[in-house]
Amino acid sequence: MKTFELSGVIRKELGKKSSKAARAKELVPCVIYGGEKVRHFDTKELSLRKLVYTSEIFVINLTLDDKKPIKAILKDIQFHPVSDKILHIDFLEVFDDNPIVIEVPVKLQGLAVGVRAGGKLSLEMRKLKVKGLYKDIPELITINVEKLDLGKTIQVKSMKMDNLEFLNAPNSVICSVKMTRVARGMDVDGNATAATTTTTEKADE
Repeated sequence: MKTFELSGVIRKELGKKSSKAARAKELVPCVIYGGEKVRHFDTKELSLRKLVYTSEIFVINLTLDDKKPIKAILKDIQFHPVSDKILHIDFLEVFDDNPIVIEVPVKLQGLAVGVRAGGKLSLEMRKLKVKGLYKDIPELITINVEKLDLGKTIQVKSMKMDNLEFLNAPNSVICSVKMTRVARGMDVDGNATAATTTTTEKADE
C-alpha cells in the first residue's frame, strides 16, 4: 500500500462542545485505537481530502504533537447528512506482526472472450475484504478476465493471493459477462449470424 503523511494535535477536552468548536476552526475530531491506548486528536480538514475522497487505500504515518509517527489505517468516517462534510474519523493502529482486515479495490484486466462475443462485462464487487499483514496487502486486486465467457462468473472462492485471506462470502460474484441481444446474434467465434431467407421468384409466363 501507498503511505500517507498526516499530523494532528492531541485533544485536551472531549465531548460535543469541544468537537463543535474544532469543526468551527476547520478541524476534524479523530480517534486512533488498537494500540496501547486510545488517543483523541484533531487534524486539519484540508489535509484529509486526498485520503478520504479517493478509492485508494493507504498506510498512514500519523504524527501527534510532533512525536514518533504511528502507523495506522483509516477505519471509519462519519459525514454530515446534508453537507457531506467530514464529522469524525476513526483510525486503527497497525503493527508489523498483527493482521488487519481491510477492503481493497478491484481492477479488471483484459478483454473477456464473452465481451468479444457481444456480452457485457459487469463488475459486481468494487472492493474485496481481506485479512493479512499490512505489508502484504496490495493497493489493488487485479483480476484477469480474458478467459471469462458468456454467462460465466468469477466468484470470491476462486481468488488466491499469497498471505491473504478473502473474507467475503465464497459464492459472492465479483464479476460476470452477461448475455445481451447482440450476443444472441453471434456465433461461437464472435461472428454475426444472419437468417437465411428464400426468395421465390415468379416464373415468366
